[in-house]
Amino acid sequence: MQGFAGLSQTPALFPTLKNQFEHWLFDLPEALGGRALRWVMLPLRYLYALLRDLARGELGLRAMSLVYSTLFAIVPVIAVAFAVLKAFGYHRELEPVLFEFLRPLGDQGYSLTKSIMGFVENVQGTILGTLGFAFLLYTVVSMIQKIEESLNFVWHVERPRSLARRVSEYLVVMLIGPAIAVFAMVLLARVEASDTLARLSGLAARGATGNAHFAPYFMVIALFAFVYVYMPNTRVRIGPALVGALFGGVLWGAVGAIFTRIVVYSAQTAAIYAGFAVVLLFLVWIYLSWLILLLGAQLSFYVQHPEHLRCGHAEVPLTSALRERIGLAVMYLVGERFVAGGPRWTISGLAERLDVPGTALDEIVSVLQAHGLVLDVEDDTVAPARDLGAITLDAILDAVRHETPDPRRPAPRPVQEADTAARIADEAVRDSLKGRTLRDLVQSPP
Repeated sequence: MQGFAGLSQTPALFPTLKNQFEHWLFDLPEALGGRALRWVMLPLRYLYALLRDLARGELGLRAMSLVYSTLFAIVPVIAVAFAVLKAFGYHRELEPVLFEFLRPLGDQGYSLTKSIMGFVENVQGTILGTLGFAFLLYTVVSMIQKIEESLNFVWHVERPRSLARRVSEYLVVMLIGPAIAVFAMVLLARVEASDTLARLSGLAARGATGNAHFAPYFMVIALFAFVYVYMPNTRVRIGPALVGALFGGVLWGAVGAIFTRIVVYSAQTAAIYAGFAVVLLFLVWIYLSWLILLLGAQLSFYVQHPEHLRCGHAEVPLTSALRERIGLAVMYLVGERFVAGGPRWTISGLAERLDVPGTALDEIVSVLQAHGLVLDVEDDTVAPARDLGAITLDAILDAVRHETPDPRRPAPRPVQEADTAARIADEAVRDSLKGRTLRDLVQSPP
């Protein structure tokens, strides 16, 4: 009867159906037991999580932002890649790689490729001057920064790279990214066109070009995997990154094939928009490409962190008691690692150890840092801010419970009886832990 009562209320209809579907998808397989049932439901969980995140629109907004950045940065990025590959003698291979990305646009993709490469040659043959070179470098760096921010959003990372790490690691991306794309394209094209592979596959009679169309998809998968592993400001394991890259590469190929047919049969669009049709189709294809890349990254995140499948990017509710427990656990793990002399914990490492969403954990670590209990080191690791004997347990609880002063936080008018009861409860908590330090907690017997 409660289910029918919920359905009778129109405003609560969709949240109720959503909750019931999530209960059927996530709770029932665990309650009924059986490994076979859980394995059957697992792909549905990933599919539901991706469709839910896509419907919320946040990934779409990130993809739109990347389209805007791409319009400004595509010529400078290709110009930098052209200069890098020229040292290796592969700069002429850059035009076929660009055309493979624009192949779904058909004949218009070919003309667009020629136009972009013409702009690049103008950049290469022109003395830009200090201001022009600075603008070129700024557009390339801002493009990479946008990609990092989008992937940090996917991976629930609140803290970007430090300035020193950005300079060094963005330089690696500018140098290695284009090289990976071109070298993968050249190598795979040569392997696919080899006589040995043709004989093994029974395609010798078809010639070298019969199977070369697979090279762009392998190149896209390799490029996606590099982006997924290197760009987020967290540790991404190779296995989840490859799963996301394979999904993204296959989806990119499938959507590209569909988009090509749409372009072929969209003669009316060309008639309406005339010369602007190629621009509109280019924008749509770039948007779809970025959206597919972000969806693959989202799948990689869920493969590495399946505990996020149910909540996704929704705010994770934490009770006061749970915040206190997490705060004490973080301080204990950081202090224990410090005493043992081992490597410092990272935010992502602590999140995996405690099985807590990274966004919720990062918020608690930020509070502890604001109270001078931990330090966020340059390499994004966490260390004690002072000697463990000088950090009391009641100070840790006070930091998590009361946080830091904020003028936006309401200051209710006093109610003497209620305020007195709250003060007695606070004093009771402090008295129960009075004199105990973090060193005592770390060195206490199990």
